[in-house]
Amino acid sequence: MNPHPKYLSADERREVTVEAVVELASSQNPSEITTAAIAKHMNLTQGALFRHFPNKEAIWEAVMKWVVERLLKRIDHSIQSITSPLAAMEAMFMSHIEFVAEYPGVPRMMFGELQRAEATPAKQLVQLLIKRYRERLQRLIENGKACGELSPSLESEAATMLFIGTIQGLVIQSMLAGEVARIRRDAPGVFAIYCRGIRKAL
Repeated sequence: MNPHPKYLSADERREVTVEAVVELASSQNPSEITTAAIAKHMNLTQGALFRHFPNKEAIWEAVMKWVVERLLKRIDHSIQSITSPLAAMEAMFMSHIEFVAEYPGVPRMMFGELQRAEATPAKQLVQLLIKRYRERLQRLIENGKACGELSPSLESEAATMLFIGTIQGLVIQSMLAGEVARIRRDAPGVFAIYCRGIRKAL
């Protein structure tokens, strides 16, 4: 249970709520996180929580909006001063890994939302994140092919899928091992193998 200042603005209270959900998701199944559990974690009543969110779906939507903004901002910052497309891809990969290591509850929530049959606002935000992420990655891949760093015959869509799938695989392995730090340790070697597969032969 984390104590929080009693007097916060509405925006600050919503931000703290989002952070509480992300923290709870790191140690339990996101689908089992109740509004009562969130309120307890924040030292609030459910009534106080619902003054800022009309229902649980609104909380989940706010969490996914937070994830979209934070992850894309971190990726953009990591690649902004890198001229080499391949080096930028590595920076994107590692910044994503670092984000997951810092917020291990996020992948659990994303996987959970994507499995839902209904098109909830939270699920739509996850899909938007994937779309924007792919656009950034495909841009780097095309630039890499154009400048000669990557194989000219490289199938951009397949390279994009493998990049994302590689991160997902690392996430799942760390979950199975019950060791979040493992993802940081394994990522460099795994990316090196991916890199050898897409780089232009010398």
